[in-house]
Amino acid sequence: MKTCAATALKVTAHQAADRPAGTGTGAAVVVFTNVSAKPCILQGHPTVAGAGNGSPQHNAPLKVTPSGSAAPVKLAPGARAWLKLTFVQVQGEADGYCKSGAKPVAYPTLVVGLPGSGAHQVALDDGVFAECDNTVTATAVAAA
Repeated sequence: MKTCAATALKVTAHQAADRPAGTGTGAAVVVFTNVSAKPCILQGHPTVAGAGNGSPQHNAPLKVTPSGSAAPVKLAPGARAWLKLTFVQVQGEADGYCKSGAKPVAYPTLVVGLPGSGAHQVALDDGVFAECDNTVTATAVAAA
């Protein structure tokens, strides 16, 4: 069975129900749906970048800390897999602040990549990705 091609996947994201306290995104669940007619495989931890002004050259790569072990996930046509991204949370109200003293950053979309399956620009279904310190902890892709 082949790795899922970028064109075989529809990618969506929503805020995770279980997330750290604060006013930023905290955590997001990214869902990959196999929209092709053939089964395929997803595997690994993602690469993550904040999307920059419509130009891939302006994307801001985030430092990804992998969480958990990666195993191949077989996706039948129409099946879904997911991964969770946990951000360093923005604190306070309005524009907020970062505990580290860094400036909070908000991205309308992220570019999430999986080994062999391309990079996918994805927006949250309920807001923007707000985070501190340009770091993210990511689980490996798992069966839905």
